[in-house]
Amino acid sequence: MDEMDDELRPQYDLRTLLKNGVCGKYVEHYRAGTNLVLLDPDVAKAFPDETAVNEALRSVS
Repeated sequence: MDEMDDELRPQYDLRTLLKNGVCGKYVEHYRAGTNLVLLDPDVAKAFPDETAVNEALRSVS
């Protein structure tokens, strides 16, 4: 990679930023089937919290 193509600023040294990173930190959640869904903003406004979303989805199944 050419240095001219590198857009990362010099003050953001990845070795420093990632030194405490944990590989596979969320793998168990992933394997357990945790499922996240991004709602469109207009849809999200209709639900005050996750319980309301779940109740609405259960009512249509």
